[in-house]
Amino acid sequence: MMLKSSYIKYFFQAVCICTVFSCGENQKSQSEPASVSGVPGTFGYDKSFLRHYQPDVIELSHPDGAAILIAPALQGRVMTSTAAGDSGASFGWINHDLIASPQHMPHFHPFGGEERFWLGPEGGKFSVYFKRGTNFVFENWFVPKQLDTEPFHVVSAGNAEAVFEKKITLENYAGTIMEAQVSRTIRLLERSAVAALLGVSIPEGLQLVAFESDNVLSNLGKNAWTKQNGLLSIWILSMLQASDSTVVAIPYRKEGNGSIVTDTYFGKVPQDRLKTDSSLLLFKADAHHRSKIGVGPSRATPVIASYDPLKKLLTIAQFSMDTNRTDYLSSLWEYREDPFGGDVINAYNDGPVDSVQMGKFYELESSSSAAELKPGESIRHIHRTIHFIGNRDDLDKLTQQVLGVPLKKISL
Repeated sequence: MMLKSSYIKYFFQAVCICTVFSCGENQKSQSEPASVSGVPGTFGYDKSFLRHYQPDVIELSHPDGAAILIAPALQGRVMTSTAAGDSGASFGWINHDLIASPQHMPHFHPFGGEERFWLGPEGGKFSVYFKRGTNFVFENWFVPKQLDTEPFHVVSAGNAEAVFEKKITLENYAGTIMEAQVSRTIRLLERSAVAALLGVSIPEGLQLVAFESDNVLSNLGKNAWTKQNGLLSIWILSMLQASDSTVVAIPYRKEGNGSIVTDTYFGKVPQDRLKTDSSLLLFKADAHHRSKIGVGPSRATPVIASYDPLKKLLTIAQFSMDTNRTDYLSSLWEYREDPFGGDVINAYNDGPVDSVQMGKFYELESSSSAAELKPGESIRHIHRTIHFIGNRDDLDKLTQQVLGVPLKKISL
């Protein structure tokens, strides 16, 4: 998400007024009904809560305790996950008060969720979040309802996989009508599959939960999507619970061209919150300072990670990336003649603005390249979220295999 600073305070105050935020992720909602049970912060509590307000919520689970919750009414969004059943920790950040509230938000409903589907670009000459001819300011920014409040159709749902579809018609900032279909398959992954996908040996003492979203965007219209009239991209965003010690780690290619990181989305990120360490970017994700970074295609690798030493939790996001593609849509809120210099990876840290805050969360994000599609053609983007929880020595073995650094290096 990218909101211009002069409008951030207005947006957050509107959110707080409409949803009566508790401002504590482990507190019960002020409007919570008696039928919601369980201990706040656990997967069982979030499952009880979501089943009350989202009766069609789908649970995928394995006998070992790994499970996820998906909300069809919220675009097939993965709301949260756990590695240890109902009594285990719930890893996704959920905006309980907004989900429980009947209030309508005119610009965007920040429901939360561990993994949601959006489309890029957010800003610029081909934006689908601003109407043609308007200025790039918050008052004119609207998340398309198909990506915000409208449901995705459930094609099928089993114990370990659910499939969703949605037909979408959008008009971009250039006035181009774009007819598309989204197919979104969510899979809960087995331990052996995770080991193979990461190319690692997983220590037996670690608990894990892993899932992937397999997203396909198709051109249903009669005209080709071109660089002259506008392109779309698949944009996946994960909202995760932050602690005071959470750090995001992003490997990057040293041999790439240009800047290593974009660090000015919401003003320059302070030096004590962002560090370039040989081939690894470290970004503080403690939800105390609102900031965002990005890595472009010349520098990005198809993996992002975060580590929370308080919870002994290592999170790895792995995604599909075609290293031969360099056209990524820029989401900056400005008009650019060349809108294809965007980022592959983004990480966002929430924080207070004039003492008002959306929540204690951070985001790991990935995007597909720009979809230059003829009628009937498609682009595919896979994003995996993998949580490991356990002792430090076992987690250290994983970071050395996946990131090439010991666990102690993921610290700021």
